[in-house]
Amino acid sequence: MSGEQDALTGVHRGAGPTVTEPVADVQLQMLCTLVARNPRTSLPVTLHLPGGIIHGDLIAHEAWKAEWSQSLRHIEGQGAHLLAQMPELVDQTMDELSGDHASPLPRWIHLREVTSVAGGTPVSAPLWRGRLADVLGWSLGKPPS
Repeated sequence: MSGEQDALTGVHRGAGPTVTEPVADVQLQMLCTLVARNPRTSLPVTLHLPGGIIHGDLIAHEAWKAEWSQSLRHIEGQGAHLLAQMPELVDQTMDELSGDHASPLPRWIHLREVTSVAGGTPVSAPLWRGRLADVLGWSLGKPPS
């Protein structure tokens, strides 16, 4: 029966495991796409994640890469310049692996000047990157300071 479809479940036997992942909010993906059209643009957002909330300025992936690289230029040590190149290297590698199969919608979201709150303790960071499929809910704007 290898390779046949099970009449009850519709699953192909012998086809191997199927990998599934959570589905991202299409409207949030489109918002990221709009911001990506102008890398100098940013929008204040609040994201609800399984562990708490995070708020900051939504920025384009290209802006995040540039700021990541810039922030590492001030770090001393032999490996700092290598880390500054990492986002670009990741993009190149992913482009090569995906070829023409790249998704038209983004899978990652990038924030600047972020504050995350989990368990009531706020933590700030200059940059943040997260998987869009992990966002449970979102709103435009940030909570009052």
